[in-house]
Amino acid sequence: MNKKILLFVCFLIAFSTQAQLKKFSLEEAVLQQNRKFGADKLTGFQWLPNSNNYAYYTDSWTKMMSANVTKKDAIELVKLNDINTALGTKLKNFFSVQWIDSTTILLSETGKYYSYNINTKSGKLIQEVPETAENQTFDNAKINIAFTEANNLCYFNKNKEKITVTNNTDKNIVCGQSISRNEFGINGGIFWSPQSTYIAFYQKDETDVADYPLLDINETPGKLVNIKYPMIGQKSEKPRVGIYNLTTQKTVFIMPRGNTDDYLTNLTWSPDEKYMLIAALNRGQNDMNLDLYDAATGLFIKTLFNEKNNAWVEPEHPAFFPNNKSNNFIWISEKDGFNNLYYYSIDGKLIKQLTTNKFPTREIIGANPTGTEIYFKATGDKGINMLVYKVDLKGKQTLITQDEGIHNVMVSTDGNWLFDEYSNHSTPSKSLLYDKKGKAIILLESKNKYEGYEIGSADIKTIKAADGSTDLYTRLIKPSNFDPSKKYPVLVYVYGGPHAQMITNSYLDGANLWMYWMAEQGYLVFTVDNRGSDNRGFAFESAIHGRLGVNEIDDQIKGVDYLKSLPYVDGNRLTVHGWSFGGFMTTSLMTRKPDTFKVGVAGGPVTDWKYYEIMYGERYMDTPAENKKGFDEACVMNYAKDLKGKLLLIHGTSDDVVVEQHNLSLVKKFVELGKQVDYFPYPMHKHNVIGKDRVHLMTKVLNYVIENNK
Repeated sequence: MNKKILLFVCFLIAFSTQAQLKKFSLEEAVLQQNRKFGADKLTGFQWLPNSNNYAYYTDSWTKMMSANVTKKDAIELVKLNDINTALGTKLKNFFSVQWIDSTTILLSETGKYYSYNINTKSGKLIQEVPETAENQTFDNAKINIAFTEANNLCYFNKNKEKITVTNNTDKNIVCGQSISRNEFGINGGIFWSPQSTYIAFYQKDETDVADYPLLDINETPGKLVNIKYPMIGQKSEKPRVGIYNLTTQKTVFIMPRGNTDDYLTNLTWSPDEKYMLIAALNRGQNDMNLDLYDAATGLFIKTLFNEKNNAWVEPEHPAFFPNNKSNNFIWISEKDGFNNLYYYSIDGKLIKQLTTNKFPTREIIGANPTGTEIYFKATGDKGINMLVYKVDLKGKQTLITQDEGIHNVMVSTDGNWLFDEYSNHSTPSKSLLYDKKGKAIILLESKNKYEGYEIGSADIKTIKAADGSTDLYTRLIKPSNFDPSKKYPVLVYVYGGPHAQMITNSYLDGANLWMYWMAEQGYLVFTVDNRGSDNRGFAFESAIHGRLGVNEIDDQIKGVDYLKSLPYVDGNRLTVHGWSFGGFMTTSLMTRKPDTFKVGVAGGPVTDWKYYEIMYGERYMDTPAENKKGFDEACVMNYAKDLKGKLLLIHGTSDDVVVEQHNLSLVKKFVELGKQVDYFPYPMHKHNVIGKDRVHLMTKVLNYVIENNK
């Protein structure tokens, strides 16, 4: 066969292979990333209490399977239909099922809670809360259930008697709900003591917090809905902690020991129920005391230790007690530049700094039953990974997970086994078990659900930040038919703020599937995690303090410089899109670097930090009175006159995180300047446009980019 014929045959084979590949739609990219294209996993994996058995779900969460660590074959435990028949329920899936003991599960349906015994195939109603109940929280024994009704706290005891804990008629006094707008790791307001002797709860007095108006357009006429929104530099909520004694039915209160609007965070009960630990933080968020209180009286005992920092101190993890028979605890602190583990006695004596890593610990995930080994997540040397380690009480640290990637691990109740489910750049998902010696048993390995589809690839690299020394991770997504001899337009997707990381060593590298769809339209899609973003340590994150938008923009421009150095990038057709902090970055880049991007789309942007909430905003910017220069420097309106490119602004009209005042104020400024911009509201949506409407959103965003970047 001569060379011409051979080349023609190769072309036909390549063409035939390409022709057989399917295209995924934008709707699929938005809605099906974790459904149709979601990797195979042991869905809903849980260890059964006090055993080496585990359970998971199949058949769309309607069948429960179980297996033992020493046996490979799983058996069917129960079908959802069998439970519905036994209980008279109409449960649709096993979602949110909890194990009470090794044979009994807890299920719920519209306020009714049932126990069901797997062995006897029988169950019963154990609690029922009213329709108005929210924040339902069971005690450890799954007998008593606490909940809130409006602004008050109640509970049902084992006899199903309703007990009222608080009875505030003033709606500004709110009990049992999350406070501080869920900052400082706070995600609830009800805290049962280990033996159910007490219920601790948050109370916040919002009397002085400004009412903020939102419009409900679903009624005729439209209805004003006021929310409490504490803006930077203004009056805040006043927190305190109540401790209710179930026996005496009396409540004692713990107050901030400094100013009344200081923060009370990271509540923890000691295992013996004698003490409560609270991380108390000044409103300036640069001075924290870990305080010890008497649980019975609520009286302050002592400050166990203090941490200060000129930028901020941010407690996010409650004290962890590795042994339920000891009051010695572990505290996660960033005081040496990275989150590390410190082992303390209950009187505040440092017994041992357990880890001295130059990378951040993310969270503690458990301990062995004797509390001598603690398991935790940390990035390791590469900030895009999330690995699992263990450390003993002498400080001997061991890496458990054998592969790089993003790992989620669950420790068995006897501490002898670990379940690990992870993905990385080349692995959609792998589920395995580790024994005490670190030997791995593979339970499930997912196939690539994108096989047979046209989908590009991502290059993960590092560039230097604007400081010339710090490494920044970048992700560049290319189309499946990428041709290095062509010039491609680029969509830069940006977030750029703290507590977020866009690039991870997971499957698709942390990207949304719509980015790969956009690449198939003939684009490159680029992201750089600038200084200020997550999982790189305190110095990296705190580089933004007091000057939001300065170092972040400089680092993003370094990303642009890198793009322009690539021979296949069309430097005249760059666009930028981001949401929330990414919306702040997008509007800032379009106005402060007006010759860089041809098109920008900003969703839910912060445009002036004085309109943002106290708890997050004052950590990074202090107050306008303390940092006028920083607020002026960050205000997008001050640069609006310099806009050159096409700009689309988007906002949910019921946004209670970044209120629409941000965007409307910027639009008003553009109008005053005679600048034409585009604005699109999403009526009744909050900070994120979710559900099927998200398809509309991404169609709007990407069509705008494509149509205006020709």
